[in-house]
Amino acid sequence: MRTEEIRIRDPFVYLENGTYYLYSNHYDENGHGSIVAYTGSDLENWSEPKTVFAPGPDFWGKTDFWAPEMHAYKGKYYLFASFIAPGRNRATAILKADSPLGPFTPWGEDQITPRDWMCLDGTLYVDGDDHPYMVFCHEWVQIQNGAMCAVPLKDDLSGPAGEVHHLFFAGDAKWVSSVKGEGNFVTDGPFLYTAPNGSLCMLWSSFLPQGRYAVGRAVSASGSVFGPWTLAGEPVYPNEGGHCMLFTGKDGLMRMSLHRPNASPLERAQFLPVRMDEEGGLTFL
Repeated sequence: MRTEEIRIRDPFVYLENGTYYLYSNHYDENGHGSIVAYTGSDLENWSEPKTVFAPGPDFWGKTDFWAPEMHAYKGKYYLFASFIAPGRNRATAILKADSPLGPFTPWGEDQITPRDWMCLDGTLYVDGDDHPYMVFCHEWVQIQNGAMCAVPLKDDLSGPAGEVHHLFFAGDAKWVSSVKGEGNFVTDGPFLYTAPNGSLCMLWSSFLPQGRYAVGRAVSASGSVFGPWTLAGEPVYPNEGGHCMLFTGKDGLMRMSLHRPNASPLERAQFLPVRMDEEGGLTFL
């Protein structure tokens, strides 16, 4: 399969031993959700999707299966994804496997985000002292001005290891426009990385006027996941694409993976070469 043939949102790429893994949610003809991975030796040609997580009847999440991210951590592989079910708020859960291709099974607590919050898009960040955290979004659908939050994780990623910390609100960014009514500001798709100067940077997504999806950037000059965070005044990528992450390809080039456009069913993965400066700013090549 060619990249342009794969409909995908929130594309997450992992590279190991010369193989690229591209993770996505999937629904069968009956609407049953799962998580799949495509594999390839380049970023243009991919295998047919392989199911890496198929929920059993006792798994609490019934729909969404949103934004799966796969992280290698201490010799194991962990999928972070967001689910929802009748009587349950949307939440991020963690799944575990011995291989990037699974099979992944539920791991630890059944959700990491607070049970009474509507949340999504949990991502793993491990600091320089090897302490793991999950950064996630408290959704605008519940609080209007969507928030970015972080929670420390247990060393084995089986659950929270402390209280949730608020990082910033979407409406704090000058470039972000409201959606579906005044005062509704979206936080979406955080991804964290360390700049050469030691600052901690975050890419995240929201909307410009006319509902144009875009990528923004925030910086924690202290290097702490708890900030304080300074939000860039302009988006990094304003071109109707977002929910991005960074990875370094086999050719040594850093790339931003995102989906573009944001309109269904046209979403496709884009892998855009970038250069990072000393402060963690990104220039598209």
